[in-house]
Amino acid sequence: MFALIQSYPLLIGIVLIALDILLWQVTPLKRRALRIGLRLGVFLLFTWVLISSGVSPLQPAPWTDDVARNLLATVLGIGWWLFAARTMTVVIGVILVARSSHTGRLLQDVLGAVIFLVAIVAAAAYVLQLPVKGLLATSGVMAIVIGLALQSTLSDVFSGIVLNTTRPYQIGDSVSIDGTEGKVIDIDWRATRLLTGNGSLAVIPNSVAAKAKLLNFSQPNDVHGVSISVVIPARVRPRRVFDALEKALQGTRTLLSTPPPKVTIKSSTLESVEYEASGFVSSMSQKTDTRNHLFDLAHRHLEATGVVWNTDSLPSQTWTRQRALLEDVRIFRSLSSEEKDNLSQRMTSVEYLADQVILGVGDNSDYLLVIGTGVVSVVVRDGDKLIEAGRMGPGEILGVENLLEAEDSTAEFRTLSSCLLYRIDKDEVRSCLEQRGEVKTALIKLQRIRQQTRQSLLEQKPAAIKKGGFLSWLHK
Repeated sequence: MFALIQSYPLLIGIVLIALDILLWQVTPLKRRALRIGLRLGVFLLFTWVLISSGVSPLQPAPWTDDVARNLLATVLGIGWWLFAARTMTVVIGVILVARSSHTGRLLQDVLGAVIFLVAIVAAAAYVLQLPVKGLLATSGVMAIVIGLALQSTLSDVFSGIVLNTTRPYQIGDSVSIDGTEGKVIDIDWRATRLLTGNGSLAVIPNSVAAKAKLLNFSQPNDVHGVSISVVIPARVRPRRVFDALEKALQGTRTLLSTPPPKVTIKSSTLESVEYEASGFVSSMSQKTDTRNHLFDLAHRHLEATGVVWNTDSLPSQTWTRQRALLEDVRIFRSLSSEEKDNLSQRMTSVEYLADQVILGVGDNSDYLLVIGTGVVSVVVRDGDKLIEAGRMGPGEILGVENLLEAEDSTAEFRTLSSCLLYRIDKDEVRSCLEQRGEVKTALIKLQRIRQQTRQSLLEQKPAAIKKGGFLSWLHK
């Protein structure tokens, strides 16, 4: 065996390197421990072959008189250093991948380059006996020249190392970098790639990402902020705006109770004040729908409190609150202006404090109730449990039972805030149903949606309606 090794060390070394490559390709990627073990085993066997043949990677070849043997020993010594660098790179790479997945790829590449550079210098110093000091000095000058020429690129590379080490964001996170929002799809040597909301690809240099203001919407995983801003004329008292926006925040069930939603003033001038209503949702997919819903709720509640956003949009005639409210009750949209005027004159108001039951399960009201201000929670019963079906705001109606057929309320309507409701005698509504078929059709659709919602909740299935309210289908 020793004679064979001493006679054909180069051939055996090539066979071992080929065997290492073959085993690395054949062994499954999932079996990391086996892959590392095989590579270390082949490397140790390669080292034993070199030592057995009288070759040391720490010394030049001893056979100066035998040119062929000396050249063979030099090749094996250089091959040992490169094999050692490759083995160490693989071991470090597997450790980094196991700990940090894709984010460790850039650091792995940099460490691999450094290890191979050290191996080349060591091979030149020990095996070839080259003047390493002069080589290092020359390479240092060249590195300075190359560094100055590639200053921007090197800045991106080292910024990428910092980003992958500190990990402010990862692949799959939704982020905002320097004002550009999107989903992180790749982080490489030079740049971070984002897939924006309109489907385009944004490439942001790592040096920019490392210095820019960065928002990671995916961290923490279970809390995501959502906010809206409204600008109100400065003449409107802030307390009225706070009250309306707080009710708007109460009007959606998707906002988490902890951390609590809040309303703040962002900025103000002599002409206007900018208000911000903010809260948190549990999923990124809820942000857009919740934000749009909050804008609609803010408009309705501000209008309900009498806040006028634009005086140019006021109607030519002054309407009472009841008359203006009928414009938002979609089931009455087919009525003429004169019919709405007459109906509004027969509407009477009633006030409720917070946490009061307006209609209980099984109750039958003599009036159709239109919410003027405030937030009403709709709860259905499932045995002994109470399940919230939705929340209602200005312009939505309750007490529709017994208008089309004899039935009692299947839900409980409870105030979440102080509310002002307007009552319409059901005889007046029945008169509208007889004269206007469109009103009857809209009422049938409304009752059908509420029945489907209750059934889907009791069956623990997703609700068939949007979170915007029971009349959201009328906006289509």
